[in-house]
Amino acid sequence: MFRLLPALVALFLAGAASAQNPAPTRFVPAIVFDIGGKHDKGFNEAGLQGAERYRRATGTAYREYELTLDSDREGVLRQLVQEGATLIVSMGYAQAPAVTAAAKAFPNVRFAIIDGVVDAPNVRSFRFKEEEGSFLAGVLAAKASRTGTIGFIGGMDIPVIRTFACGYAQGARHAVPEIKVLEDLAGTTPAAWLDPERGKMLAERQMDAGADVIFAAAGATGFGVLQATTGRHRLGIGVDSNQNHLHPGAILTSMVKRVDVAVHQALRSAADGTWTAGTTVLGLKEGGVGVVIDEHNRALITPPLEEAMKKATDDIVAGRLDVIDYRKAGKCTAE
Repeated sequence: MFRLLPALVALFLAGAASAQNPAPTRFVPAIVFDIGGKHDKGFNEAGLQGAERYRRATGTAYREYELTLDSDREGVLRQLVQEGATLIVSMGYAQAPAVTAAAKAFPNVRFAIIDGVVDAPNVRSFRFKEEEGSFLAGVLAAKASRTGTIGFIGGMDIPVIRTFACGYAQGARHAVPEIKVLEDLAGTTPAAWLDPERGKMLAERQMDAGADVIFAAAGATGFGVLQATTGRHRLGIGVDSNQNHLHPGAILTSMVKRVDVAVHQALRSAADGTWTAGTTVLGLKEGGVGVVIDEHNRALITPPLEEAMKKATDDIVAGRLDVIDYRKAGKCTAE
């Protein structure tokens, strides 16, 4: 009995240490793509790129779900928690109510929302300064226009799309004060993101009114815009992901939101222990938004256009140029 005592004490102490320092929970990430799917050539696909970059770098697989119905949002989050997910990344502002509810119901699970804000102790929110990237798109559009009229076509009428439009108009008028900016929104329901034919019709109407460069921030509806501008030898501007390759030589640029950076950051921080709740804002200074120059549009971006764009970028980053955020101002003085 006495010979067994040291072994029993050691076993007890090991158990006590284990109770105080439990083995770390296995990291099980998941991502919920919004309506439109992970291969939407835009917002969701940018998130997919960030998740895939993390998977390739670490070998960590992630679970995924592509939403098709608004009513599925909260149920999908609950299902992923029940399947063992320890971090769930939700793509898109529309998932905010579901993330709010799930974060409250599952306080020990971490959540991230991309392009939305949820104030909870277990949620990291990422949002972007769309107004800054759109400002640069406006500078390029105004400088490239030969008619003195450019256009903007948004998807659903929501504050973030008004922010895109306002930033675009500010940049255009900063570059060419007398420029005329036409603006249309595709609708007031989520269907506004999924109607290329309506996008094409709105673009045709703007081109008939003289627009020779049109910025589309409208999800799949924007594909109709880009198709229409290409068909009439005008210029389109893509959004969210780099869409220059969709119509090489006919897309002036793409205003990108580095959704991939946000998703990758959310996954990496949750895995390496640096994750915290709160809100991360990504603008030009943080490399979170911008416009793209590549082999597909290089010939369209002349030295004067590029110089004007770089000057505006430097001024915004340095704080010499203030771009109005429609969401904060509630109006756009560039209109």
